[in-house]
Amino acid sequence: MDERARERRAAGLVRTLRPRPADSPLLDLASNDYLGLARHPEVTAAAAEAAHRWGAGATGSRLVTGSTELHAELEAELAAFCGFEAALVLSSGYAANLAAVTALTGPGTLLVSDAGNHASLIDGCRLSRAETAVVPHADPGAVRKALDGHGGRAVAVTDSVFSVDGDAAPLPELAAACRAHGAALLVDDAHGLGVLGAGGRGAPHAAGLAGTPGTVATVTLSKSLGSQGGAVLGPARVIDHLVNTARTFIFDTGLAPAAAGAALAGLSLLTREPERAARARTVAATLHRKLTAAGLAAVRPDASVVSVRAPSPEAAARWAADCRAAGLAVGCFRPPSVPDGISRIRLTARADLTGAAIARAVETITATAPGR
Repeated sequence: MDERARERRAAGLVRTLRPRPADSPLLDLASNDYLGLARHPEVTAAAAEAAHRWGAGATGSRLVTGSTELHAELEAELAAFCGFEAALVLSSGYAANLAAVTALTGPGTLLVSDAGNHASLIDGCRLSRAETAVVPHADPGAVRKALDGHGGRAVAVTDSVFSVDGDAAPLPELAAACRAHGAALLVDDAHGLGVLGAGGRGAPHAAGLAGTPGTVATVTLSKSLGSQGGAVLGPARVIDHLVNTARTFIFDTGLAPAAAGAALAGLSLLTREPERAARARTVAATLHRKLTAAGLAAVRPDASVVSVRAPSPEAAARWAADCRAAGLAVGCFRPPSVPDGISRIRLTARADLTGAAIARAVETITATAPGR
């Protein structure tokens, strides 16, 4: 451990925890609170009411004492909103991805995984004991090639929106490749729910894949809905299969009632105020346009993630630190967290950012950019 720690320090890749105060003065472009709901009065009130009524914790696994009426209501509302037949709520989006990948595959299955997929999908592939083919990023042709000649069960796995650069997967083309080979498609819509699709119903809904027999989606409740937890969406028989076989569901304590109540309130707000989704996309496009005009290497966003590339890991870390010192919180992505080895700062385009906040963010990022 000490040797690895020395190597990290020498490479400038040490990660540190930075507890934030409840009343942070920083302008937040680092969190995943895409719709600005984490502190919305209705969401926090729903969390408090659920805790008072049901208790601070779920008290057990979902199959023992951890399922409440709130969980059942949240599952029904999520499925209906996103256009799927059924849903299953888990304690995190990470647990949801592990559940979906491992329960739907196994020895003898071919998993075709995008090279840019989130770590939770990668870990699911490793734990599944299935044969895994990692294919080039966002390349339906590579998926078709990997599926060619495989006569058994196969599942293609992809993020809907990739967390590093914020680009979207070509879901219609991927679905067509899967249909042509009798394969299933598993889509992690963590960064799509609440931002993409009609009223924020997600990327599978926007692609016309919601509710189709060969499509399963996972979502997180900790981004657009301002809460915590995750869910798997799909045909009812798939959800029943997960209830009976998914280890991260069976052996994990259920999602806390407060989080379920908060997610329900966030979903209700999104249903009543669908313009929040469009606003998040508009903010992202505005940030990209202004940063590009300032000469920075910002990647065109397809949802709410705006990535701005840096010349080195050290430059990215220093850039993020300089932004923080100037009152702006941004994310910092460096190897080994980025599959392409390119360091960058990452911005969250929140629906509740004002024009003045956007202008301040652009000014700060530009003024602190490496070489400026």
